[in-house]
Amino acid sequence: MSVSPPILHGGRIDLARAHFPQAPEPWIDLSTGVSPYPYPFPPLAPEVFTRLPDVAALAELERIAAIAYRAGPQAQVVAGAGTQAFIQSLPRIRPARRVAVLGLTYEEHAAAWRAAGAEVARVETLEEIAAAEVGVVVNPNNPDGRLEPAARLAETARAMAASGGLLIVDEAFADFLPAEASLAPRAGEESLVLLRSFGKAYGLPGVRLGFALCGAGLAERLRAILGPWSVSGPALAIGAAALADAPWLAGRGLVLAQDAARLDGLLAIAGFEIIGGTSLFRLVRHAAADRWFAHLARCGILTRRFGERPDRLRFGLPAAPAAWERLARALESGRNGL
Repeated sequence: MSVSPPILHGGRIDLARAHFPQAPEPWIDLSTGVSPYPYPFPPLAPEVFTRLPDVAALAELERIAAIAYRAGPQAQVVAGAGTQAFIQSLPRIRPARRVAVLGLTYEEHAAAWRAAGAEVARVETLEEIAAAEVGVVVNPNNPDGRLEPAARLAETARAMAASGGLLIVDEAFADFLPAEASLAPRAGEESLVLLRSFGKAYGLPGVRLGFALCGAGLAERLRAILGPWSVSGPALAIGAAALADAPWLAGRGLVLAQDAARLDGLLAIAGFEIIGGTSLFRLVRHAAADRWFAHLARCGILTRRFGERPDRLRFGLPAAPAAWERLARALESGRNGL
């Protein structure tokens, strides 16, 4: 029996190191959309490691998350080990034959539904999403940052409710957008499930924490399939501290916007066409994108490339002054040498 190749992600420094063994160390990983500014969580009590995760701590984390995300009064907030846990669980608790995914986006949603036996179509309009049994919209989209207005998504959810459909809106990169861009106030409706990622905005993807905001019926089924202890003790403690710290997040948002503008300038000078992104990453186009990828990798800088769009690369944000300097030098040498 043949096995499909794994979905390619950013963050695989091990593979990059194997393919480019002469690259200087340490590698600079710009292949993910993770903030370069990790939340400075306080020292953790030994009990979060030595005891099973506490049920009361889970409930408190979900309460804090509901406030941080401005969830509607009817919404249930379910915590899990990253949004990936929900992406893989939803097809099991809400089977569907026809699933529509809006536009070119990252592949995990489509892969999970196909693995469950659904026919998955990539579509270009919200009207096509509404006609499916299950619709998936990544908002803002990864990798191009496309943003659908919340009012239009709410209309789509209402249209799907009339036929018993479900709209999944993945807001993994919405933390630095205005509050009105999110569908969180409507998340209690049974025709809608909203996914939020913790690790990207807070620079802590290794914590493995994410949330589903949804109606009571779907929340009950999600909790049942995730089982007990779905979130580790350290993740409960770190998540609760970070999500309650609104001033820190607002401050990081301002810095990230400045960093993204700085990155735009470097990429434009190197000859890249900036075609989209968010404050955590930029998507660019270049006729020699494959050669740029290899050149940057030989400089110890990993970017994200796309097999379906070979003329595109995605750049995350460098984490420190030395990383910015290395990126600038690599872009300059590539501009002069490619």
